[in-house]
Amino acid sequence: MRFGFHVSIRGGFKNVVARAQERNCETIQIFSRNPRGWKYRPLDDHDIALFRLEIEMHDIWPLFVHMPYLVNLASMDRILFRRSLDSLVDGLKRSARIGAAFLIMHVGSAPDPSRGLKQMSRGINRALHRAPNDIKILLENTAGSGNELGHDFRQLKEIIGGIEQDDRVGVVLDTAHAFAAGYDLRTEKAVNTTISEFDRSVGLRRLSLIHLNDSKTDCGSHRDRHWHIAQGKIGRGMSHILQHPALQDLPIIMETPRTDLKEDLMNLRQVKKLIQRRRNR
Repeated sequence: MRFGFHVSIRGGFKNVVARAQERNCETIQIFSRNPRGWKYRPLDDHDIALFRLEIEMHDIWPLFVHMPYLVNLASMDRILFRRSLDSLVDGLKRSARIGAAFLIMHVGSAPDPSRGLKQMSRGINRALHRAPNDIKILLENTAGSGNELGHDFRQLKEIIGGIEQDDRVGVVLDTAHAFAAGYDLRTEKAVNTTISEFDRSVGLRRLSLIHLNDSKTDCGSHRDRHWHIAQGKIGRGMSHILQHPALQDLPIIMETPRTDLKEDLMNLRQVKKLIQRRRNR
């Protein structure tokens, strides 16, 4: 396992590695642009060159880019779908320039799940055709709030089943989202059951990343509220996730709440403590 956090690009990519080092990151996740708007600035060649050099010098890998939140490829609204498609194409191209291996996107929302899932597959097919590079798209499971799709592992399978270049698509499993969606992770038995269900539905070979987050809300709440490691409703189950044999070779990104550096360091210490505690048994 390689551990890291989502790291801010505020002030330019040249500042990212210093922030990553403060957090003892071995892997990182970033945005490549404003995550809450459609407008964005073009990448600066000098800024990116420095970033790529520092990433390599400090042995930080893999690099994950996260798509903006507004994107919804499941939408039947033509304008929103077109904007979402263009944004995904741009995200794939920017990720390649930055030197990332993966681009994470949220599964969209739609009042009609069947139509929405098919629309997502169509959109991803068009994006991959327009951006023929080596970047792999990772679909992120959701908590299932409102009309969100992707809270059921079988829906992830359905999206992937409709994608032509399926070797360019994988999954990131967010533990807080899965728990809120109704997949229990509180005990060793529950973790084994959930991982087995994921394997049956999607396939562990599709799993490229774990978003390791505790949940502030109950199992099945369908409310997306990340919390500090082992301090939320998953609690001791976090250690069983970290020790599961099928997850040992996967990178881990934490998206736990923060006001400054101290929360990230606290969560990293907790993760290392949980791993060591289990090994000493």
